[in-house]
Amino acid sequence: MTNKLPEGWVDCIFEDLLATNKYSMKRGPFGSALKKSFFVPKGYKVYEQKHAIQDDATLGQYFISQEKYKELEAFRIESGDFLVSCSGTIGRITQLPQNCEPGIINQALLKIQINPEVIGSKYFLYFFRSDLFQKKVLKETRGVAIKNIASVKDIKKLNLALPPLDQQKRIVAKIEELFSHIDAGIEALNKAKKLLKQYRQSVLKAAVTGELTKEWREQNKDKLEPASHLLERILQERQAEYSRKVSEWEVQLKKWKDSGENGKKPSKPQKLKSMPELTDDLESLPNGWGWLRLGDLAVDVFDGPFGSNLKSSDYVVDGVRVIRLENIGSLEFKDEKITYVTEEKYETLKKHTVSSGDIIFSSFVADGTRVVVLPENIDRAINKADCFCVRAFGDSIDANYLANYLSTTSTYKRLENKVHGATRPRINTTQLKELEIPIFSAAEQFEVVTLVSEKFDSIERLENEIDVQMVKADKNKQSILASAFSGKLSNEAQ
Repeated sequence: MTNKLPEGWVDCIFEDLLATNKYSMKRGPFGSALKKSFFVPKGYKVYEQKHAIQDDATLGQYFISQEKYKELEAFRIESGDFLVSCSGTIGRITQLPQNCEPGIINQALLKIQINPEVIGSKYFLYFFRSDLFQKKVLKETRGVAIKNIASVKDIKKLNLALPPLDQQKRIVAKIEELFSHIDAGIEALNKAKKLLKQYRQSVLKAAVTGELTKEWREQNKDKLEPASHLLERILQERQAEYSRKVSEWEVQLKKWKDSGENGKKPSKPQKLKSMPELTDDLESLPNGWGWLRLGDLAVDVFDGPFGSNLKSSDYVVDGVRVIRLENIGSLEFKDEKITYVTEEKYETLKKHTVSSGDIIFSSFVADGTRVVVLPENIDRAINKADCFCVRAFGDSIDANYLANYLSTTSTYKRLENKVHGATRPRINTTQLKELEIPIFSAAEQFEVVTLVSEKFDSIERLENEIDVQMVKADKNKQSILASAFSGKLSNEAQ
């Protein structure tokens, strides 16, 4: 090395740190050596990349027989071994605890056994997790920003500077002392983030119970539309929408007849049906508010195509957008996962068309109330089977207010109580239509949406600031590690 080393430190290579047995550094078995067909209900554990990524050796559900375990001797693990992830999230490391389950590594892991007479376990862990060493282990593939782990042969030849064991212990103690202050700050930031999440729900609860607009309602009590008028207007809007659909159907029916009844006969819109009467156990509401079931509001409720009507094999690189469960957050549209179907496929699924302003709602109860109002850039799409669409029409119901209500914890509990059994329980359109919704004037709905948006903007700014502080904390840790492993902490660690 070009820099002068602290007293007692030596230049060495990574291979000098390893235990003396021939399998001290081994990448997991590739190809046909370990297939899922070899797995058994119970036996010797198969360690996976998630053990390294999540730093938890208790995870996992795959096992092999004793015969296969003997056959794969080179890939066996022992307590104290280090496992490094080589696929997905690259370069994460964990140390297997005492009395860990006997087993082997799979192809996505690298096993490392160190020589305790050369390097201490804690020192090695901190060293491996430092950016200083990670940059040596991880390399770009073919000049692009896709990281891959270096080969075992290359890692073994990496140069490093190593202090004596007694100094390693002092350096580790100093690192942990400095980290403890940073960790205390991180814990406080995590608590703050959790409180902000709770505050979000508090805002939504206040919005849908009338508490958020209590002062506004008092100031505007002489101008507010009575609940009876609102109910009458909702009925008029529902009837007008039904009449529009009937008129549209009559046009389609005439075209079908004029074409010699070629193709499928257009289906007549279902008659308007009232939902079951409301129960008496609903919470009291402010004056001017009332309860109404979702199916009795001026909305359409429908789900996506089930079964073979829409398969993953139907997806193409461009065409008509498919709205999937992965796109639905908590009042947040996630645009990372983008999927399309062809125009031809879309024509067979047109009745599932959704667009901006529509409310998309997860049908899986276990997901919580994942709901979003589709943004303006979604002009035409179809929703998948696990996504409901709730479409408001007319002026009586604000889609953003309705989405706010569907996002509350109380709504989640109401829906959860409707579903029983199944590994991953889901609600159906009937259950969703039966959901009770508090309704009130359009003017107050607008005020609710405005106030919720303002408060959520403030929450988001605070969350972003917390994220910035988290990044700073991680950088501070890496700065400490850089000092430790370049010898700059040596004097402080004396």
